[in-house]
Amino acid sequence: MITRWLLVPLAVAALALACDDGEDSGADSVEPLRIGYLADRSGSLAELGDVISVGVELAVQHINEAGGVLGRDVELLFGDTKVNPTQGVEEARRLVEVEGVQAIVGAISSTVTLAVTESVIGPSGVVMITPSASSPALSTSNDNDFLFRSAPSDVAKGVVLAALAEEEGLDNVGLLYRDDAYGQGSAEVFINNFAGNVTAASYSALGQPSYLAELQQAASGGAELLVVIAFPGEAEVFLRESIENEVFTKFVFADATRSEDLAAKIGAEHIDGMKGTAPGSSADEPSTAAWNRAYIAQFGEEPARAYVRGGYDAVIAIALAAEAAGATDSTAIRDQLRNVVQPPGQTVIAGPEGIAAALEAVRNGEEIDYDGAASPLDWNATGDLQTGFVEIWEYRGGKIVPLESRPFDLR
Repeated sequence: MITRWLLVPLAVAALALACDDGEDSGADSVEPLRIGYLADRSGSLAELGDVISVGVELAVQHINEAGGVLGRDVELLFGDTKVNPTQGVEEARRLVEVEGVQAIVGAISSTVTLAVTESVIGPSGVVMITPSASSPALSTSNDNDFLFRSAPSDVAKGVVLAALAEEEGLDNVGLLYRDDAYGQGSAEVFINNFAGNVTAASYSALGQPSYLAELQQAASGGAELLVVIAFPGEAEVFLRESIENEVFTKFVFADATRSEDLAAKIGAEHIDGMKGTAPGSSADEPSTAAWNRAYIAQFGEEPARAYVRGGYDAVIAIALAAEAAGATDSTAIRDQLRNVVQPPGQTVIAGPEGIAAALEAVRNGEEIDYDGAASPLDWNATGDLQTGFVEIWEYRGGKIVPLESRPFDLR
């Protein structure tokens, strides 16, 4: 069983010498692939960072069970951002400059991802694939083509969130959003795509003891429902405050508040039947179905939170690109990323058997097209997903019940 936040693994025995004269074999001369997982472990997104780590570690497990990359096990290291841009940059630098990672999965929040991209990833030329950061601002960051996403941008998610609010029969809503890259981007897309009236209010990303003034501002247009674009820790405070003061008692949720822990803390009865959106997948897709079977076999049930499959896909794409490049150099990995996840090539899928077949095909010099566990990784020129799925879900009895996955196509 995978233990969260443990290194998987940190040391690998050297391969046997192949030549009688004592020279290293080709495999020995290649550095092992070291991937950093940069996420929140102790801040307001710690719940999400912890859950995504399971998908990240599962990917490393499947790769190493299939022989690793270039004859060596993949090594996984961790950095804690605390949802703080300064901390995130420091941890990214440590992972790159001290630990020697050639690629990073993360960060989790858009604000931290943006800071890390422009301070470390772009200047240092290190591949980073974020499984969750969704702000449209990342599409124009100074990343030198080293930043990719395995989850959809809010350009896709915000459209579905607006449609969901309209489908609830609403033409007037309040909107409360986090005043950072995530909240600003999500709010802008929602407002631009909602056909009715929106009365918006933002709150400090540094956290507040009370959100009553912002709640009342969002309610000043006469709306009875609040659209929530927030992190779980903050939402717990202002949802309780809103319910107790009867400012809003009906809500529609963006992706970060898809949390059974949040429902338990607020009281399941207060949000029962209320809906939200999140990155999705389709069980009709062979890769998703294979991954679901493998995950259930190991953990007993499908993951309750979004982004776990995206964390898995990020690691797999990095590993396949390194194998295809024949090197663990970050630029070489970047140059192969799009090649291993897009046509032409043999379609390969997620799960232990699929990853073993994918690595074997690459070792045999074949072209491959990895269809991700979450969605096809059809990256455009800015590293954004062009196609994929957005899930509609509902709180029922404190549990999250997926209702449907809607495809999107931004090509």
